[in-house]
Amino acid sequence: MARWIDFRSDTVTQPTPSMRKAMAEAEVGDDVYGEDPTVRRLEEVAAARLGKEAGLFCPSGTMANQVAVLAHTRRGDEVLLEQESHIYYYEVGGVALLAGCQVRPLPSDRGVLDPAVVEAAIRPANIHFPRPSLLCLENTHNRWGGTVMTVEQTAALADVAHRHGLRVHLDGARLFNAAVALGVPADRLAAPADSVMFSLSKGLGCPVGSVLVGDRDFIEEARRYRKALGGGMRQAGIIAAAGLVALEEMIDRLAEDHALARRLAEGLAELPGVVVDLESVQTNIVMADVRGTGWAAQELAAALAAEGVRVNAVDPYRLRWVTHKDVGPRDVDEALRIFRRILS
Repeated sequence: MARWIDFRSDTVTQPTPSMRKAMAEAEVGDDVYGEDPTVRRLEEVAAARLGKEAGLFCPSGTMANQVAVLAHTRRGDEVLLEQESHIYYYEVGGVALLAGCQVRPLPSDRGVLDPAVVEAAIRPANIHFPRPSLLCLENTHNRWGGTVMTVEQTAALADVAHRHGLRVHLDGARLFNAAVALGVPADRLAAPADSVMFSLSKGLGCPVGSVLVGDRDFIEEARRYRKALGGGMRQAGIIAAAGLVALEEMIDRLAEDHALARRLAEGLAELPGVVVDLESVQTNIVMADVRGTGWAAQELAAALAAEGVRVNAVDPYRLRWVTHKDVGPRDVDEALRIFRRILS
């Protein structure tokens, strides 16, 4: 295949020329000893961007989420989260495997929990019950198609958790997408949470990495768990340098990805047998229900791949399409043309 049109994820993005230059010229040291100036700078800039005291550079968002759970909980605690959340669905049972905690999955409206549902799920102190200690939120929400959670919604959920003594962790892998879509600073979305993770390697275009932020005591504890999980990196400034470029250059352009997702969603919705909930297309992810085509999602994904278009089948009936900096309007139009031909 001469060139793939790749809508599988924004994780497939290639680093920009300015990122590659920054990486080649990065000043480095041994980060486990706290001696990498570029990593330290990234952690400081990331924390300041989200209004927190300190940051921790991690190899992946999954590690950052799991480190946060470990730092917030004790073995045998209960973690409340949304039933389609990334932490619950895509992190290999890490909350149970690593933290020894029980998860309590809760239903939502397009990924946004109802404060009353959360409050009802927080059980009182009782020797028979696990101790509820952490509420995990997700913004934007991956499996709900990139839907956003507003400042007010986040604050209302955090208020319930805090009144009952729970901490709040925000999986903000695509938090800057949410901020751009809502037209608010990212630190306002992060403010109600005790800790926040965001990914550099998705829409921001970096090759590697996520950052976990919170207060200094929390980050000190999280750093210990990062080391325990094998996340202690050495001359990591080479990859942290790309993150600094991303925070400077790549956030505002996320609006282009959102506009492209809208164009894609409207085109998909016009195809025979394809259903798209256009109200859920709020950022750069489009979920297309294909059961009306008579094809299974995996079969359609394979047929599209044979024509040079890559998408992910997330279940037997849905295809997930993700827009990013390395696809454009022509790619969307070509993908739609190919899809229409396959269906006909």
